[in-house]
Amino acid sequence: MTAAPRTFRIAAIPADGVGKEVVAAGRAVLDALAETSKNSAAPFAFVWEEFPWGCEYYERTGTMMDEDGLERLKDFDAIYFGAVGWPTVPDHVSLWGLRLRICQNFDQWANVRPVHFLPGVQSPLRKADDTELDWVVVRENSEGEYAGLGGRNLGGRGPGGEVAVQSALFTEVGCERIMRFAFDLARTRAHKKVSSVTKSNAQQYGMVLWDDVFKRVAADYPDVETESVLVDAMSAKFVLKPEDLSVVVASNLNADILSDLGSALAGSLGLAASANLNPERRFPSMFEPVHGSAPDIAGQGLANPIGAVGSAALMLEHFGLPDQAARLNKAIEATTAAGILTRDVGGTATTEDVIKALIDALA
Repeated sequence: MTAAPRTFRIAAIPADGVGKEVVAAGRAVLDALAETSKNSAAPFAFVWEEFPWGCEYYERTGTMMDEDGLERLKDFDAIYFGAVGWPTVPDHVSLWGLRLRICQNFDQWANVRPVHFLPGVQSPLRKADDTELDWVVVRENSEGEYAGLGGRNLGGRGPGGEVAVQSALFTEVGCERIMRFAFDLARTRAHKKVSSVTKSNAQQYGMVLWDDVFKRVAADYPDVETESVLVDAMSAKFVLKPEDLSVVVASNLNADILSDLGSALAGSLGLAASANLNPERRFPSMFEPVHGSAPDIAGQGLANPIGAVGSAALMLEHFGLPDQAARLNKAIEATTAAGILTRDVGGTATTEDVIKALIDALA
């Protein structure tokens, strides 16, 4: 007798630009994966609810999401997000009005961004041709440079007289929990190492606290190798010695920049997956590609859905379905190895071509 399927309720927020295309792609692939589980010992299914929030919604209503949006989202098992931003809406309005509003209010404090080199995708890094490279950036996602503290004042002085203050917030609680998360992740990997990214030579308060907490936490993980590297030196290390990396933990801004660099080295931001996690599971976690809304190609069927599908694999891991996540990642590798590549990675395939290949690989 076939077991009743385990059902996951997912809030889909395609938002802007190519976000609409890649979320639709990810949904199609996930539903196909669920279909293959029907006769297994552990079937599962997805129930989707899509929300129309984003820049178009803002232009109609004056708000990026409904006022009760967080209340409506809080009981879902996860959020599947596309991309936010459009030329007609200021970036700080779109970002803070939707994505960061969800991340901060749902305390999604751990942002995980794997840097994975796929077969068939040419990296600009020559070392990738003959060296096995695979690392993950763990980003503190709740405070640091993106805490949103500060303001603009003294505009009454006239042109050129205004002052803006933007404060970075570092707390022991925030530093410690992301570092322990990174160390626990490192223990699951073949290369048990955590690299902490700092700038304490110039930021003598917040980043010195970061360093102090890292040293204290590291003492509880004697089986994990550690290093502390200035962010500028780490940028160079991503290019010159990436084989030495396993888990890289960094503050909100530093990890944001470094993870984009890692994705570019892997071949394209279109390949990059991410998870915004509330590890305590008090709130739903959110899974999204990191490529942005790409207004220049939106609606043309050219968007690379790999980042969104990779993010779906991270969602499956979060649900406790590691074998299904592995199947999805193998389908991604089979697709790129077969040369079915979108324009951003040197191919001619459309979004639909890649979706079909992924679904065929799951069969």
